[in-house]
Amino acid sequence: MRMLLFSTGLLLVLLIVVLLFNTLRLPNHQLAPEAAAQKPDLDPVVTVEHLAGALRIPSVSHTDYAQTDTVPFGQLLTYYRQTFPLVHERLRREVVNDFGLLYEWPGSDPSLKPLLLLAHQDVVPVLEGTEKNWTRPPFAGLVADGFLYGRGALDDKLNVIGQLEAVEYLLRTNYQPRRTVLLAFGHDEETHGKLGAAALADLLGRRYQQRPALEMVLDEGGLIKTDGVAGLAQPVALVGVSEKGYLSLELTAQGAGGHSSMPPALTSVGRVAAAVAKLEANPFPARLDGGVSALLAYLAPAVPFGRRIIFANQWLFGFLIKKSLVATPSGNAALRTTTAPTIIRGGEKDNVLPASASATVNFRLLPGDSVEAVIARVKKLIDDPEIKVSILGDGRSASPVSQTDNAAFTHLHKTIKSVFPQALVAPYVVVGATDARSYAHLAPQATYRFMPLLMAQTDIDRLHGTNERIGTVAYQDVIRFYVQLLRTDL
Repeated sequence: MRMLLFSTGLLLVLLIVVLLFNTLRLPNHQLAPEAAAQKPDLDPVVTVEHLAGALRIPSVSHTDYAQTDTVPFGQLLTYYRQTFPLVHERLRREVVNDFGLLYEWPGSDPSLKPLLLLAHQDVVPVLEGTEKNWTRPPFAGLVADGFLYGRGALDDKLNVIGQLEAVEYLLRTNYQPRRTVLLAFGHDEETHGKLGAAALADLLGRRYQQRPALEMVLDEGGLIKTDGVAGLAQPVALVGVSEKGYLSLELTAQGAGGHSSMPPALTSVGRVAAAVAKLEANPFPARLDGGVSALLAYLAPAVPFGRRIIFANQWLFGFLIKKSLVATPSGNAALRTTTAPTIIRGGEKDNVLPASASATVNFRLLPGDSVEAVIARVKKLIDDPEIKVSILGDGRSASPVSQTDNAAFTHLHKTIKSVFPQALVAPYVVVGATDARSYAHLAPQATYRFMPLLMAQTDIDRLHGTNERIGTVAYQDVIRFYVQLLRTDL
């Protein structure tokens, strides 16, 4: 018994030593800025009005492109030319599929690979019946109480206008980048980007045939979250190093149909409902290696020591981290390939059994889960040969995971710190979709997703929602960020 107690005590001591050793040797990934970013000599009233003017143009895209009113997109192209004359005088501009834009700003050293900045011009519709809930009309571009209201203020006209504003300013100061700078603005990001980003990326792929073709790609996606990341009060700049894949499956069952007074043991509706229930009851496994592990490693030095021990020893405490994260929808989405039934179809009359029923289930794939593996797992879980499983549209796996130890990420990291010195920088996986996925093959190790904006969860909820808005002071930092990114060498 004494020997057992001694051995147990010894193992416990060794465990504590290992935990402390791993915690104390944890590297600090935070970089110091080379210098604080200077504020460009711009009139904030004028720059806000430039963005407001773009918000007043209702460039709404619809999934069915035939329903999209293309007139506003033509108005935007005219607006850019009028508002940013130097950009259109000195940069080469190409128009793809009528409204997609590519600007090229030649660098002084043509041997260097270009830097590509992305943004998109289209916005989502305002949900019918919610217009009355807006503090200011969604397409009026009005300022109230220090905020500019309008659809596109956050997603994503602030980046289109912010980038053009930064380039216009630098041109006015006679600055020329050493590396060629490209700006690409798609016009259908909200509806999968086939006419915009996909076509623009194809053009760039043919023009720059070396691989990787680009030094860095930067799109929207992450932001600087001011609350709720790992329990920190300190803002966290979330830089997307990958984005989840996308797959929609249709589950279809056929039945005999007939009168509802004499139903079979299992109807087509019941069969599809049972399949959906099985999928929801058996979610994909939660994994830290899909992006959360790297996020926690970057934040670990800033958290209290007890929590730091947990973050530094994920091999032992991984189950606790997972248990905590899966309790919220956002945490759950970061940990696993998600399963979301979105559409159920079947039947037209309450007393008639439908001959056919179907369900659409959407999956967002974590890095490491392929489309083929997801389909195989779905079929295995359903375990019903009478259910037909088919792909809707184009399924895609997660985008490549970009590096955090290269020159591109270092440059981005230092630029963030120079404008937002109070923020911690950390990589993460974007759970939604961005135009960056179309360009990732041009810079698979250096495609990032980040929006230079401080936002609390209450404002994040305004994305695609009611009362979308941006702080007028915060918008100045967006411009300042792009000026700093372009003015310092990568």
